[in-house]
Amino acid sequence: MRYQLLQRAIPVLLLPLAGCKVVGAPSFPIAGAYFPSWMLCGIVGIAVAVGLRVLFLATDIDALLSLRLFTYVSLGTITALLFWLLAFGP
Repeated sequence: MRYQLLQRAIPVLLLPLAGCKVVGAPSFPIAGAYFPSWMLCGIVGIAVAVGLRVLFLATDIDALLSLRLFTYVSLGTITALLFWLLAFGP
């Protein structure tokens, strides 16, 4: 009786672990070293934010912004997340 109860309880207790994978995080080799994919997405986001800052300064849009830091951080984050979704998403 006790063995049957334990046999039924184990799958229920292990159910939260069903989403875990044994495979490692997505990574790619650069010059022989493996880098995590989130680092590439972060670098792309930073590069786009800096590029947009230069573009906004050249076109005088930067003077119209009231929250510059928030704007550039948001643009970089949106770009990094969009790159993650397109490159490594479902």
